[in-house]
Amino acid sequence: MAVASGGRREGGAGGGEETVEQVPDAWVEMPTEESLRELFPPGQNPYDFGFLPAMLRLVCAHPAIAPALGMAFTTIMFGPGALSRREREMVAGVASAAQDCFY
Repeated sequence: MAVASGGRREGGAGGGEETVEQVPDAWVEMPTEESLRELFPPGQNPYDFGFLPAMLRLVCAHPAIAPALGMAFTTIMFGPGALSRREREMVAGVASAAQDCFY
């Protein structure tokens, strides 16, 4: 049995009639905007642009790693260091562009 494009499995036994079985696409249950707004109220985040970025929703979908990633991000972007905030944002933008990431 082979997986065909479109999430279908096709197969047949020795020239017999082929069967097609629907295979669910991979998915991650994303948190709702309401649940995230409880964690990130409007106006209390330096990256609040009036919407919740998809990356925030994806990270928060993984509660085991979200706190650690959030702390690392906060330390990198806002902690003491040799680079100014503008320089850190520039490094993040260049790194994202180098990886074809549009964030």
